[in-house]
Amino acid sequence: MRLSRHLRSLAFRRFPGKLGAVRTSWASPFKRSRYLAAVLAGALLAASFPNIGLAGLAWIAPALMLAAALGKSGAESFRIGYVAGLAYYLASLCWLLLIPYRWHSIPLGPGAGWFSLSAYVALYPATWVWLLCPVGVLARSWTQRTLWAIYGAALWVALEMLVGRLFTGFPWNPLGASQYQMVPLIQIASVTGIYGVSFLIVWVSLSLLSAGLMIVLRPTARSAWVSEIILPALVVGLVFNFGYRQLAREAVPDRTLNVALIQPSIPQTLIWDTSRDMERFRELIRLSEQALTNRTDLLIWPEAAVPSYARWDTNLYPAITNLVRQHRVWLILGSDDLGRAAPPAPPDKYEFYNAAFLVRPDGEFVSRYIKRNLVVFGEYIPLVRWLPFVKWFTPIEGGFTSGDHPEPFVLSRPDARTSPLICFEDIFPHLGREASDDDIDFLVNLTNNGWFGEGAAQWQHAAAAVFRAVENGLPLVRCSNNGVTGWADAHGRLRQVFRDDHGTIYGPGYLTAQIPLLSLGEKRVPTYYHEHGDRFGWACVGFVGIMLTTRILRHRRTAHPAGKPA
Repeated sequence: MRLSRHLRSLAFRRFPGKLGAVRTSWASPFKRSRYLAAVLAGALLAASFPNIGLAGLAWIAPALMLAAALGKSGAESFRIGYVAGLAYYLASLCWLLLIPYRWHSIPLGPGAGWFSLSAYVALYPATWVWLLCPVGVLARSWTQRTLWAIYGAALWVALEMLVGRLFTGFPWNPLGASQYQMVPLIQIASVTGIYGVSFLIVWVSLSLLSAGLMIVLRPTARSAWVSEIILPALVVGLVFNFGYRQLAREAVPDRTLNVALIQPSIPQTLIWDTSRDMERFRELIRLSEQALTNRTDLLIWPEAAVPSYARWDTNLYPAITNLVRQHRVWLILGSDDLGRAAPPAPPDKYEFYNAAFLVRPDGEFVSRYIKRNLVVFGEYIPLVRWLPFVKWFTPIEGGFTSGDHPEPFVLSRPDARTSPLICFEDIFPHLGREASDDDIDFLVNLTNNGWFGEGAAQWQHAAAAVFRAVENGLPLVRCSNNGVTGWADAHGRLRQVFRDDHGTIYGPGYLTAQIPLLSLGEKRVPTYYHEHGDRFGWACVGFVGIMLTTRILRHRRTAHPAGKPA
């Protein structure tokens, strides 16, 4: 009853002529529990992602986040949204606490990084609540309320676009990724990218909030809520229909590639221990020998599996070339590399790279891809030239130089083309699209999530990565140091996932798979997303810009009517 009275007071302030005078006091349990509701909204949103993975909660959490700030605007709505965002990211990014790093022997490194990153990305949901709260939900007409819900969905997408690009980008756990197991639904990503799924979730969530408010504010109109959800429900139905039609068109491939994926499960502390480099490399060779007992066309090692410079180390290079020659197998591996810096750098200046290599069956290194999107404070230190003390807060001593273009890896006998992505590059939609030429058979990701122990990072990473397969209409093969190793087909279905003897995804071992290839001479039919990129996302950005501009101009006209001085 108190909640009902509170909502009626909100409506009265919007429609004083209809509802009469009302008290503005907020001395109610609802007011006192606003921040608890915000924390609950953040927790529900975090629970929609792996490892909990209750995907349905993602359709509720945005509405609850906004409901906690109803009736508030300005700084207070921002604070409520920030609390919700902070709760969400602190819960969903808690795997950062598993990083085996201590700042100068003080156990503050992972905790400080976890909180600092969460505090930064929480600004985005806070901004969403702040910009959305003062308008629309209690609008007089159905058209206004519907436009408000669509604006809220577009605003969420615009902020996801921003977080994925600003400061090199951190598009971790975009809302749409929570639905990665809802295969018919996520087929819309072949048109809109993952942002289309995020848009649908928020639109439905805000429409449910509007429907709930109509039930409270118009209790005598029994079906008033139906009109609030009919349009988004219809669109969701059409999206599912599109998805089922896409799945029904799947053809049986007439060519496959036999692939062996090695998961060495090397602890990050061992990777940093150079005295045990050869020990872990011998274990990598042993697992590879086991995997190659069956006929294999392509062997894949993950990022950080090779302990030194594969092309230059006098112990590693012969072992690698001998392995591929003995088994007549192609090899894709991740390894650090170096090269002379380009002019005008001095001739004795070298650059270091996080790279992937393609090795031919005769032992020759024939292609190299250099990672383009580096991990801040993990692979490079920003502003270190001007702020040298910053390096004290990181576990790295130097940094890598980034690449500037994708590099296709071309195999022969059997003929196949793939394109590598390294580390978390497969969570960036635009990087996956750039790597997906029309004649690429599949994408391959080499990653090392050993930084994060046996946490949720592995599944959260994989959940976002499968969208690169849907967006570009081609399989994605993932080879990880400690999970998730496996592959997803062109529709984003996880066809195979490696599990160790204990049934977990984290232990050592190998996985063999048959990856479908294009027919010889066939060109892949590109998806709309592959051809046009983030048009949907940018359209949302443009729509939000128009709405915000209109709102600012309307506010100025109201504050300074014609004929009165500003």
